[in-house]
Amino acid sequence: MSDGGFAYGQDVVRQRRRLVADPYSKKARPGDWTDPESLLIDDASVASSSSRSTRNETRNQIITAKSLYCDPEADVRVGDRILVGSTVYEVEAKPEADVNPFTGWQPVQEIPLKEVSG
Repeated sequence: MSDGGFAYGQDVVRQRRRLVADPYSKKARPGDWTDPESLLIDDASVASSSSRSTRNETRNQIITAKSLYCDPEADVRVGDRILVGSTVYEVEAKPEADVNPFTGWQPVQEIPLKEVSG
């Protein structure tokens, strides 16, 4: 891993649906999740990225967002799944790997996640 690795990071698995031919148009489209392509992303970290409070008359709730932090070169796209132990997340936003405009330093990319259940 490049300079963006974490000394105490964890290995996560990126899953991507394989492309299949649409029976009507013959164009390639993502298939189902029965046999996804898997890629090990080492020295990564899934952690809380932000929290927000949602309140109304009957409920006070805190929603915590999670993100995957990993090497900027990691092959991750919107729609992929990220497996961490028994927890499954879906990549819900475009991965961003900001570069410091003064030094050119690019530590890691942050990839917003949504937990998948079922």
